[in-house]
Amino acid sequence: MVHSFYNHLQAGFVLRKQGLSSTRERIHHFIHDFIDERGYSPTVRDILKGCDISSTAVVQYHLDVLEKEGRIHRDPEIFRSIRVSDKKSLMSVPVLGTIAAGEPIPVPNSDSWTNRSTETLELPQDMVGGKQVFALKVKGTSMIDALIDDGDTVLMESADSAKNGEMVAVWLKDRQEVTLKRIYIEPNRVILKPANPLLKPIQQTPENVEIQGKVIGVIRKL
Repeated sequence: MVHSFYNHLQAGFVLRKQGLSSTRERIHHFIHDFIDERGYSPTVRDILKGCDISSTAVVQYHLDVLEKEGRIHRDPEIFRSIRVSDKKSLMSVPVLGTIAAGEPIPVPNSDSWTNRSTETLELPQDMVGGKQVFALKVKGTSMIDALIDDGDTVLMESADSAKNGEMVAVWLKDRQEVTLKRIYIEPNRVILKPANPLLKPIQQTPENVEIQGKVIGVIRKL
């Protein structure tokens, strides 16, 4: 197995389910801050205005999802009943940078990657998988048919090996570049396939490829 430059990240990074949106995160933070500042819960229209959302139906949809995930609680019989779950039940996932879903792009070398991040993503503790997980922002559209678009965020499990067909972050040694593709390992070559019919696969020698992590979820733009 090849050595991954993410292996030095500290343990405790956690898993977030696929599909959790930035809009939902904004709503969750707004509710928490609103209650902290005023001492009572916001209404749907407070959230609509405070989060700049297009309709009350969109707000209700995200509130329903947040409630199913256990991140908020509501009582339909009580006005202003939204409550945020205990903050101790939330964990943070670090956002470590950008990865190309298209042509590979240069990234910092392994010595310059640390567990420090410019931002973090929060999720319920009951979704923790006990794995080392980090997030990367996606640049490019080579994985569009896998529902990963430019500007999305992928959640990665730190790994230095993968099964054929899995989506991985791959370090190309000779180019000093990283890319996001599906990997297929053969005896004398590694094929990195995009999920976009307009783009061609990348073929590499096994010695030139280091697997850095496997995709376990996607946070999509709305």
